[in-house]
Amino acid sequence: MGQGLRRKVALVAGATRGAGRGIAVQLGAAGATVYVTGRTTRSERSEMNRAETIEETAALVDEAGGRGIAVQVDHLVPDQVRALVTRIEGEQSRLHVLVNDIWGATTMEWNKSVWESSLDIGLRTLRLKRKKGHPLAGRSRSTDVPIGILLVPFFQLA
Repeated sequence: MGQGLRRKVALVAGATRGAGRGIAVQLGAAGATVYVTGRTTRSERSEMNRAETIEETAALVDEAGGRGIAVQVDHLVPDQVRALVTRIEGEQSRLHVLVNDIWGATTMEWNKSVWESSLDIGLRTLRLKRKKGHPLAGRSRSTDVPIGILLVPFFQLA
């Protein structure tokens, strides 16, 4: 892949594994600086207890030709999202691409179907990121790639 996203900044929420990891790596292959977020790090696993880490994803982004930056964030915790946005603002001053792949939350509402519950969680976290990340998107120059938001379905094979 070329370097069409060189000097562009992306945030992939839920980049620890699966589709989020794959998207982060491909953004890196296109030359982007990619903030990869998730709850599992080398030193701390989430309640899902999976082996994959955000540091591994960041290294894969680097290997693909981009710059991977691992940041542990639970996107259901507003203070953590605010801290992430503040960090990106301080380090990059703008954001071009926002990818939401955090549909795999463990919170379920038992009076709703699986898809309704996961859709609600995904949309709440997306609203939070759009609200908190919006000032960064507004700082992109008109010649930059406009901010994009990608929703990745909850139903991923384990």
